[in-house]
Amino acid sequence: MGAFHLAPELEHQAAGGVLVADFGAQYSQLIARRVRECRVFSAIVPHDIDPAEVARIAPGGIILSGGPASVYEDGAPALDRRLLELGIPVLGICYGMQSMAQALGGVVTNNGSGEFGRTDIRVLSREGLFRDLPAETCWMSHRDAVTGAPEGFTVTAQTQGAPIAAMEDRASRRFGVQFHPEVVHTPFGTDLLKAFLFDACDLAPTWTPANVIDDQVRRIREQVGDRRAICGLSGGVDSAVAALLVHRAIGDNLTCVFVDHGMLRMNEGEQVEEAFGHHFHVPLVHVRAQEQFLSRLAGVTDPEQKRKIIGAEFINTFDAEAARLGNEKFLVQGTLYSDVIESGGGTNAATIKSHHNVGGLPDDMEMELVEPLRQLFKDEVRLVGEELGLPERMVWRQPFPGPGLAIRIIGEVTAERLEILRHADFVLQEEIRLAGMYRDLWQSFAVLPAVRSVGVQGDSRTYAYPIVIRAVTSDDAMTADWARLPYDLIEKISSRIINEVPGVNRVVLDVTSKPPGTIEWE
Repeated sequence: MGAFHLAPELEHQAAGGVLVADFGAQYSQLIARRVRECRVFSAIVPHDIDPAEVARIAPGGIILSGGPASVYEDGAPALDRRLLELGIPVLGICYGMQSMAQALGGVVTNNGSGEFGRTDIRVLSREGLFRDLPAETCWMSHRDAVTGAPEGFTVTAQTQGAPIAAMEDRASRRFGVQFHPEVVHTPFGTDLLKAFLFDACDLAPTWTPANVIDDQVRRIREQVGDRRAICGLSGGVDSAVAALLVHRAIGDNLTCVFVDHGMLRMNEGEQVEEAFGHHFHVPLVHVRAQEQFLSRLAGVTDPEQKRKIIGAEFINTFDAEAARLGNEKFLVQGTLYSDVIESGGGTNAATIKSHHNVGGLPDDMEMELVEPLRQLFKDEVRLVGEELGLPERMVWRQPFPGPGLAIRIIGEVTAERLEILRHADFVLQEEIRLAGMYRDLWQSFAVLPAVRSVGVQGDSRTYAYPIVIRAVTSDDAMTADWARLPYDLIEKISSRIINEVPGVNRVVLDVTSKPPGTIEWE
């Protein structure tokens, strides 16, 4: 790969934080998030980053992630030993520990069996990271194991399948653990990470929402000055927090445009207008375009076609409003750090991803991007939103697709079907909140298949729509499990929807996990 350079806004923070060298692990983002939960900044970099670049950035610590390969496979990612000779504390996790051991002359062996899942662990030394931690079980996922520690290292823990489950060279501040401290299944994992961050690296817990706000406000003022900016609000937490940060920095030189395509849930448009126009006093243009979008969707049943129509119409509507406003020089977007990582981490790739966030803006647009959330994960965005005073209902809003209810109607989108689904979803959300389960679920929503079935209500035969209840738990939406809602809650939701929503005579529960299904139906 080409030379990697950390984005300037990340580099600024990394000098007092940690770099996570990614060896292809599924948990790299989780490692970075766990470090940040300890109030220490972290950034993900490729495993083959030039050690000279790391020396220039001068982070307080380096974490080597796990990975799916074996250190002996052809083409397996190798660790540059020079990274270990910078005098910066290093923690190797799983493959990261094995690659560190190999680079320093230790022995890594595949003895024909591995350890996967919850594993008993025995601590041999508590002079380093383990201290007084209640380390009895950990989470393993490996076949290879370090069987010979490099010179200068002390073996500090072992399991039945890993004679060296942890090792330390405290003099050079190099540490390795075969297990995964970043997952919740390692009960003492967060405390072990804190021991590395605060004892070995001597870092300070300064990565807080208040500090993030102060830093971003300063950066936005430096970028925008006294010129004008525009932001497209969607009703979601990302665009809302981005808008509030920019408004705090430049005041009424920001104008927010809220394109209401009519596919939102009940009262969401009014909530956006109340929060921004009345509570925060942010200049807001509320474009009510429901009829415009519905006319474009008439007769369309293919889900991809729905998405394309809504995306294109959103861009046209937003562009028309931007042209009417006239002299805005900056476009505010809620690009997250996970977007930057997924697009390759480079500045150009991140810009392409950012355009995608508002549906595919043209590459030749004249406005410059302002992306105040580029350093933040989703959970951090919510914390910043709370610090800024954003209403709880908006801060903790479950993920909601850009096309909205249009892709939760299986078939043609009509005003009648939208009204039925919106009402049924309102009942579902209200009961989920009353049960205290809203923030325990990744998503909960109603689906309207455009089919009808026979029912009986009163003494009359009905021929009406079914409503599907979909509720899932997940950490990152890559996989999801259907939520085991209490039977009495399901019964109450079903009864209310059938009694209160005209046109519905049946409620069913989706008990499909991901995989094999997706979370959304379309």
